Amino acid sequence: MKNIPDYKRIYTDLVNEKYPEKKEDFKIILSKKNFSVLDVIQCNSILDDREDKSTFNFNQKHRSFDQQSILEILDYQKKQNWNNSQLAQHFKLSRNTIAKWKKKFV
Repeated sequence: MKNIPDYKRIYTDLVNEKYPEKKEDFKIILSKKNFSVLDVIQCNSILDDREDKSTFNFNQKHRSFDQQSILEILDYQKKQNWNNSQLAQHFKLSRNTIAKWKKKFV
């Protein structure tokens, strides 16, 4: 079994302790039963205004996606009818990453 962090609990604790003023913004996301990587990205974007540039760069370098998350992102691209550049900008990824995922999974 994979050792996956409990992101739902992490963000619940983070919001309760450090950002109680943002509880309403997280209400729908944290009420979900299944918490996906896309939900983690959405939580990060809500907190994005609090990060400085060096923290953002560090976090970007250490992101990883499992196959299910990659397929969800590529499916999101199809639903939105976006090109690789638009998807990359939305999720703050590289266009090359999107292209590699498409070659591998589509």
